[in-house]
Amino acid sequence: MKNLRERIRSMMKSPDYRPLNKSEFARALSLKPNERSELRAELLRLENKGRIVRGKKGRFSLREKSGGKGGKGTSAPGALLIGTLRFQNSGHAWFYPDANDSTNEAAGMDLKKFSRIFVSSTKTSTAMNGDHVAVRVDRIGQPDWTKHRKGRNQKAAGMAKPADEAAGYVEKIISRGMARIIGTYFRQGKFAHVQPNDLKIPDVNIERNSLPRDKKDGPKSGQIVAVELTRWDNPNSKPLGRVTEVLGWPDTPGIDMLAIVHKHGLRDEFPDQVLDEAKAFGNSVSKNDTVDRDDWRDLPVITIDPHDAKDFDDAISVQKMSNGGWQLAVHIADVSHYVKPGSALDKEARERGNSTYMADRVLPMIPRELSNHLCSLMPGVDRLTQCCLMKINKEGQIRSSRFTRAVIHSGRRFTYEQVQDILTKPDRETSKLFPDEDPKIIAMLHEAWSLASLLRKRRFENGALDLDMAEVNVLLNDEGTPTDIVKSEYNESHQLIEEFMLVANEATAKTLKNRSQNTIYRIHEDPDPDRLNEYAELARLHGYKPGNLTNKKHIQQLLNDAKGSIEEHAIKIGLLKSLKRAAYFQDPLGHYGLSKANYCHFTSPIRRYADLVVHRGLQRNLGNPPKHLDKTPPPGEIAQIALHISETERTSAEAENESRRLKMLQYLHICSLKEDPPVFNTVVTDVRHFGLFVEAIDIMTKGLIKTEDFPEGEWRFEENLVRFTGPHGKKFTVGEQYPCLVANVDMERQMVDFKFTEASP
Repeated sequence: MKNLRERIRSMMKSPDYRPLNKSEFARALSLKPNERSELRAELLRLENKGRIVRGKKGRFSLREKSGGKGGKGTSAPGALLIGTLRFQNSGHAWFYPDANDSTNEAAGMDLKKFSRIFVSSTKTSTAMNGDHVAVRVDRIGQPDWTKHRKGRNQKAAGMAKPADEAAGYVEKIISRGMARIIGTYFRQGKFAHVQPNDLKIPDVNIERNSLPRDKKDGPKSGQIVAVELTRWDNPNSKPLGRVTEVLGWPDTPGIDMLAIVHKHGLRDEFPDQVLDEAKAFGNSVSKNDTVDRDDWRDLPVITIDPHDAKDFDDAISVQKMSNGGWQLAVHIADVSHYVKPGSALDKEARERGNSTYMADRVLPMIPRELSNHLCSLMPGVDRLTQCCLMKINKEGQIRSSRFTRAVIHSGRRFTYEQVQDILTKPDRETSKLFPDEDPKIIAMLHEAWSLASLLRKRRFENGALDLDMAEVNVLLNDEGTPTDIVKSEYNESHQLIEEFMLVANEATAKTLKNRSQNTIYRIHEDPDPDRLNEYAELARLHGYKPGNLTNKKHIQQLLNDAKGSIEEHAIKIGLLKSLKRAAYFQDPLGHYGLSKANYCHFTSPIRRYADLVVHRGLQRNLGNPPKHLDKTPPPGEIAQIALHISETERTSAEAENESRRLKMLQYLHICSLKEDPPVFNTVVTDVRHFGLFVEAIDIMTKGLIKTEDFPEGEWRFEENLVRFTGPHGKKFTVGEQYPCLVANVDMERQMVDFKFTEASP
């Protein structure tokens, strides 16, 4: 084999070498038939290591050295990478290489520059969203067609050069990410198929040997079912699968959300062993549980959460010091006291990775006996915590921090709305709203905001980005039908809690790092400058002068310029899309968005497994550690956990967004049928030849106004100017606002069409 390897390399290094395929190699090397399998194995090994590249018609050539076509520090096309595929609505996909995979390390690609690889819809093979795949890079740089494009992308003076892009094709599917395919079941005689809800997936033929003989048994035609794929080798043929569960009839209340749960492989029910462990702890904190803990039960401790929160994992206490500074105590539910490494509870929590917050339900990481009760810091009952106690000077600098095990008895559960009233309304009104409230608690809240506002000011001065946004929630009735829309602003009450959680997380990360403790950090890597340059074009399209966005001060200036404007949401969303995704990692690589060198998650162990790992690591650093310390995973296992929970977090986010999007579409569909439909104020975000892309501002939902729904007259699309011009000098261009109605909602394609009201131009 070694001799064959040298012969291959020698031939390929020859100045006269031209790319050969396997058969041509065998003939050129005069190999016997029984030696050809060794040739194929050796070519595959060299290809997997990135030494050679497979080109057109299966012909091989040596990989170019770094600094070639891909630019300094990158490899030429041909690298084989392992990672996860994420599809876009267009049918194209982005491939995200695994950070810790040895194959990727050997490929020679600069994965910081090319943190994602473009995969065209024609090159995804039979892959589906979330699949773990092997992707072969076949292009580095812009596609040839972009060299000749004209119009909108070149209209802005001084526009940045299009960013280099890596592209590839799916070579192999390693494992399926979509746990189940959800669709409608149909059976005719001995044959059955399922029509997936996802229009990008073809009909799935059901294995005949999995069908019950009698059609009366099993699923009925028209029911929604979950299907497990058993075979799909060719994108031009239909996949084969078997029905694993019947979810119900389409009009059953909650079936739409249940379909999303199954599609993403999420679970609501817990195994009996896990439930038994949770129930065994009882309903209250025992006297033995409080031994050797700092007693805060007679001290002012409160919680501040959303009005509909079911679990409360953080509580605060703030005390003004004589030197002008503050003592801040952040109490976090001590889940590690109950969930022990290796237990059934722990294994289930680790597998889930995090809780998932759907539009109509919560899928908790740990059973509700703990998450909603014994580990929830409810008022009026004893609860166990890990406490981060910080001394902060009058300039807002953390002078010291220490960690202890504590027991608290929360005196008050506040909602964000209540705290906002206290912070913003005059004392006279506050006393009327809260006549029975302890004045010391009211005073503490004002003191807490004084500290939080100072911390917030310092954070932005140190380079953190202000990406806070309002949230829009769809209100549902008991049957899951949308009834209204509620928009919640991100105000002082939210900011107060956020700042306290941020400093507690930072103090935790510094402590664990300084003591070389194995743990999981929250990281957010620096963005790719090319992606920021693309984002700058979006800002110019909205009329802003973004400056050099590789300088964070210029980014924050852009955010400040857009603050309060109609484009603020689009500017922030555009920036988020240009940044890398925050993730979990075994090393403290820093957090770009927060501008923190050391950061981890400590404040939500009820709903995030990362925080539970952090709490276990902290036990060795507590002022009063437990007698029996929890075992912490070794570095290799920590890396595996970090990778796993980064994926579960992404899966949950996709399910959450999909559920909220679906309920919003249902609400808008109901609006379109009303005799007196609501009017939405929209802003034009983009102009294409087929119409105007708009965003309904108050509900933060995008849609399209088709050209066929334009006012009467002749309208001409001017691509270079990104606008339509019509009769009497009328124009439609980016940034303009119009009152609109919902014209149509396509539930299958999840698209909304708007139309102008009579009052519109």
